[in-house]
Amino acid sequence: MLLAVTPAQIIVIVVVVLLVIALFLCFRIVPQATEFVIEFLGKYQTTWKAGLHVKIPVLQRVAKKVTMKEQVLDSRPQPVITKDNVTISVDSVVYFRVFDSKLYAYGAVDPLNALENLSATTLRNLVGALDLDETLTSRDTINEKLAEILDHATDRWGIKVIRVELKNIMPPEEIRTAMEKQLKAERERRETLLQAEGHQQAVITRAEGDKRAMILEAEGERDARIARAEGEAKALLLKQQAEADAIRYLREAAPDGVVLELKRYEALVKVSDGQAAKIIVPTDMTQLVKTSVAANEVTGLGDVTKQGEKPVPPVKPDVCCDDEN
Repeated sequence: MLLAVTPAQIIVIVVVVLLVIALFLCFRIVPQATEFVIEFLGKYQTTWKAGLHVKIPVLQRVAKKVTMKEQVLDSRPQPVITKDNVTISVDSVVYFRVFDSKLYAYGAVDPLNALENLSATTLRNLVGALDLDETLTSRDTINEKLAEILDHATDRWGIKVIRVELKNIMPPEEIRTAMEKQLKAERERRETLLQAEGHQQAVITRAEGDKRAMILEAEGERDARIARAEGEAKALLLKQQAEADAIRYLREAAPDGVVLELKRYEALVKVSDGQAAKIIVPTDMTQLVKTSVAANEVTGLGDVTKQGEKPVPPVKPDVCCDDEN
């Protein structure tokens, strides 16, 4: 049997269900690295951090949910005129994070759009003060200046600019073609210079090698001459020493007159050396020679002319050959 439900009971049930739903909606959970900006009757009241919070229905509302993570703003490529009137296309990337949720919620209508436009205008000013070559070679300087300017300007928006990077710098097509030709010519010049330096170094090395070889050869010849001279001097010294020893031994032996005369004859024979020569012999020496036949035979004093050639023996006839003839 079904129970009869009165309209009053239905109203009570509906009210209870609505109260439960309203009570459930009053509990809000804020995720990690996120903050909720809370308004009370349309006025900023507080900022909820990560965790469980209770919100008063109707009176309080979440004005803005702000993430505290680092974010990236990739700006679109934009034309920029350099100091030397060259139009180039430049795009940048801005890395930032929110450090104050209240300033971020109430500082600007659209903080991200404001940051993008500020980055574009500041980049035009910086690049416009540089010529094309300086722009291409001064990326780090432009990044540092742009990050400093943006960070100072976005403080009232609750934004902290961490760094700024230029992605692409695209000159016009004709400028790129000219730059490529210039780069190719520069590489060819460096190649030619390196080849010339290598050839020069090879010539210098070869010349130094030849010089060293000549020096070593001269030093070798010098050492050889010194060695020969030392050998000759030593031989001469030994010869003189031997002669001195012979004279000393002769003096110690106390030879008589006959031995001395024989030594004189030997000296005369060495002087004549077997050639036709005239030797004048003193009278007393001649008398001594006549009285000493043995001395004449030993010295060969009378034989002072050059000996004739030995006669060639007659050729004996070949018996077999003569018979055949």
